[in-house]
Amino acid sequence: MSQPILSIEESAATPCAMANILPCRIHHNGPVDPIDTFWSPTSSQDGKRTAYFRGRKLKAETTPLPESYRGVVVEQAPRVEAPPAEEGEKKTVETSSLKVTGTFEEVAVWGHEEPVDRESDGFVRGVEEWLNIADKIHSYGPSGKVVE
Repeated sequence: MSQPILSIEESAATPCAMANILPCRIHHNGPVDPIDTFWSPTSSQDGKRTAYFRGRKLKAETTPLPESYRGVVVEQAPRVEAPPAEEGEKKTVETSSLKVTGTFEEVAVWGHEEPVDRESDGFVRGVEEWLNIADKIHSYGPSGKVVE
């Protein structure tokens, strides 16, 4: 049995988005209009972001993605069924598609009343450690060998 294929489809006019990690759980998945009623963060001169969500004051620490990385927001595209293979033909490979609905270059990690501590926040540390590991396993030296 062959491995399934995952394709990512992107249009030329993909809108920019802002990724936000909130210190709460929201039991809703879908659009909210008008969004300004629920979410309207402000930025100060020093680059700190502040917002209020359901009466709670939140402050953000913004983490930019490295230059060689790009964040994307994806949705699963409708599945297209392949016709069944005729007897004696090779089986078709199962494919799934993701549609890019937005891109982002930074992630805002929000904390209650004050920005998160970069040294102790699990999300910020996890992303930074993952990027370090990804750089190590995808780095090649001039001889083509993995750099350690």
